[in-house]
Amino acid sequence: MVEATSCGGVVIFRGKILLLYKNYKNKYEGWVLPKGTVEEGEEFNETALREVKEETDVTASIIKYVGKSQYTFNTPQDTVTKNVHWYLMMADSYYSKPQREEYFLDSGFYKFHEAYHLLKFSNEKQILDRAYNEYVDLKKSNLWGSKKYF
Repeated sequence: MVEATSCGGVVIFRGKILLLYKNYKNKYEGWVLPKGTVEEGEEFNETALREVKEETDVTASIIKYVGKSQYTFNTPQDTVTKNVHWYLMMADSYYSKPQREEYFLDSGFYKFHEAYHLLKFSNEKQILDRAYNEYVDLKKSNLWGSKKYF
């Protein structure tokens, strides 16, 4: 059993959520949230921002930490338990460009109900739900996009 840690973001711009479409040799196919592996000496929030930028070319700011998801998968060598730390983020525009080297074929911003149904993994749906509720609460309090919140 091996443990791995990744960090990612639920990135929102004007109420819409950033998703990526991955297709790796038709074996791994579906819509996901941007995330990736923590590098040596990196803080979790730094990893989340770097991975969002690398995978989508989106410049985002962290609003708050929204929680952790965990899942396991098998490799030919081992069983991997992955912990993913998630952040609610705000993008600075609708621009995005999928990272082809990581087999991302498409990216874009979607309304909550579209994003929820497009997402491939239930643990990402749960994080999206939690992050979007935080976003709605901040909007109601007029704190979304306000620099005083940071």
